[in-house]
Amino acid sequence: MAYKLEGSILEVCDCEVLCPCWIGEAPDNGTCQSAVAYHVDRGTIDGVDVSGLTLATNVFIPGTPLAGNWRAQIYIDERASKQQEEALLSVFTGKQGGPVADLASLIGEVVGVERAPITFAVKEGKGTLRIGDTTEAEMEPYRGPSGKPTTLVDSIFSTIPGSPAYVAKASMFRLKNRAVGVDVDLRDHNAIQGQFAFEG
Repeated sequence: MAYKLEGSILEVCDCEVLCPCWIGEAPDNGTCQSAVAYHVDRGTIDGVDVSGLTLATNVFIPGTPLAGNWRAQIYIDERASKQQEEALLSVFTGKQGGPVADLASLIGEVVGVERAPITFAVKEGKGTLRIGDTTEAEMEPYRGPSGKPTTLVDSIFSTIPGSPAYVAKASMFRLKNRAVGVDVDLRDHNAIQGQFAFEG
């Protein structure tokens, strides 16, 4: 079994900017409500081409992320074939090992897996994320004096292990998922963008 995936991430949560979870502290509100999406630009899993597809989650984290016990719903790009869906799930639920398995091990309960339309777009730095009828967000990275995105590296927690993250802010974030237990409608809260390269 083997996978090699390259792509981008959009993440948004109800913490203030910058989310303390990434440096190992508890979320601003004691718990975390978030949405994370992985868009695969290029990739194969056990020989199955998953390029162009997106996998996303709605997540409730009851405390510090590294303590685990997350509750999550997984969304598979509605354009995926059954074979592609099974391949993506095998990686993002940890069955294929590698860096993604460490992240998947923090999930205590998957409340469901659902196919959904997912909008994942980044244009001139502005990220747009929509997951079915549960999630809608607009975000943009902070930039340094040179105009390049401000990066976070070597953080103790990461949803893109091994890659720098772009510190961002969501001008708009709406998330409502009764099964997961999340319900937010916020402006100007934490977001993360970045690229990933996963191999296992």
